[in-house]
Amino acid sequence: MEQQPFSFFYQSFLLTQQWWHNATTGVSGVTPQNERAVEFASRQLLDVFSPSNFLLTNPVALEATIRQGGQNLVNGWLHLVEDIQAEIAGRGPAGADKFRVGRELATTPGKVVYRNRLMELIQYAPATEEVSAEPVLITPAWIMKYYILDLQPHNSVVRYLVDHGHTVFMISWKNPDEDDRDLSLDDYRVLGPMAALGAISQIVPGARVHGVGYCLGGTLLALAAAAMARKGDNRFKSLSFLATQVDFEEAGELMLFINEKQIAFLEDLMWQQGFLDSRQMAGAFQLLRSSDLIWSRVVREYLLGEREPTSALMAWNADGTRLPYRMHSEYLERLFLHNDLAEGRYEVEGEPISLLDIETPLFVVGTETDHVAPWRSTYKFHNLTGAELTFLLTNGGHNAGIMSDLQDKWRRYQVAVRLPGQHHIDPDRWAQRTPVREGSWWPEWSRWLGGHSSDEASAPPTMGLPGEDPIGDAPGAYVLRR
Repeated sequence: MEQQPFSFFYQSFLLTQQWWHNATTGVSGVTPQNERAVEFASRQLLDVFSPSNFLLTNPVALEATIRQGGQNLVNGWLHLVEDIQAEIAGRGPAGADKFRVGRELATTPGKVVYRNRLMELIQYAPATEEVSAEPVLITPAWIMKYYILDLQPHNSVVRYLVDHGHTVFMISWKNPDEDDRDLSLDDYRVLGPMAALGAISQIVPGARVHGVGYCLGGTLLALAAAAMARKGDNRFKSLSFLATQVDFEEAGELMLFINEKQIAFLEDLMWQQGFLDSRQMAGAFQLLRSSDLIWSRVVREYLLGEREPTSALMAWNADGTRLPYRMHSEYLERLFLHNDLAEGRYEVEGEPISLLDIETPLFVVGTETDHVAPWRSTYKFHNLTGAELTFLLTNGGHNAGIMSDLQDKWRRYQVAVRLPGQHHIDPDRWAQRTPVREGSWWPEWSRWLGGHSSDEASAPPTMGLPGEDPIGDAPGAYVLRR
């Protein structure tokens, strides 16, 4: 980029970016929502015309073309044709067939011990002679397949917990179809974590449970925990929320896609087919990081002709899910648009619930570059409960930040405890005052779970409901449904 005329192209583009940023932000009289929308649209347009996206203004691509005699462009054309064919056929990215669920992915041993029309409950086999008295129940999001938390042995949250003496249960959601169009958000609560708790209470009688929720699954777990607290149901020993939002007032750039008109459009679309398809959701998430997820791939694979080897994470990301019509409409309107949960208007069984009723200790994890659940939004748990709250901020994004491989040298995190009665600290001051620690955040979480468990340890519980054989081996049948 230091050679002319490429330096001129590069500097001109940067100056154009800065001009558009100044022109679209800080404008008097413009509402924040409209300002964010215009700034986002201008940024997307500028990303399209970045000099790096074109052969004649990208010195790296130009040099590769001269050196290879144009073979890189031939390879890029073949990659483009292959990708178009895969998209039409509904296949995953090239090489995804090397990562099979139950063989290369989701390999932690376990059994499906309970099933209903919406989920399967997996109980993982113990890896230690004694286990903690309190089992762990993980509620993943149903906007993704659960095995993001059990991807491969070296970066599996499940395997880490099992190896450290926990009895772990995982909800595996069914991929809904047109017959599930009327499933509500409350159906997910009742048939998900509440049904799972009922099964666990039979397998480990009298034990309290460490509840863990990830992304949308964490939001559902918060709903369930608040409703249980209102009734005096104290089956949760602790609650951990990973990249989870419960206050959606500042939910990041995803809010640009959610208003009354857009929800009405989505409802019309979903009404015809009964669900929202994964490919209909993918575009919005890619636009949030278009520079990384779209244009850098265009340059690498189509201009340079280099195909990045498919990773386990890429294969998982291509294994999309659908969302039922009714549930998705309720979620967008009641939580995202109207913020009913944070403002105390969300009703369960005809009565409003409040997160203030939760007195269980909380462990909340935010990730620095999360475009789905921005960490300052997850930090708002501080404003909504007076319970003991440990907040941990780790580097990485919505998925990579949670999959904290212990061997990665670039991992770091910050963590601090807010005890009941302590004064509030805003997120930016919290980040400035809290020291940075090197390494994965998993050991910190493991210590926290141990500190909020009883001192009792016992032999692992039997696999499955009393008097019943397990339904089948993990990962189960629901996760394999397309």
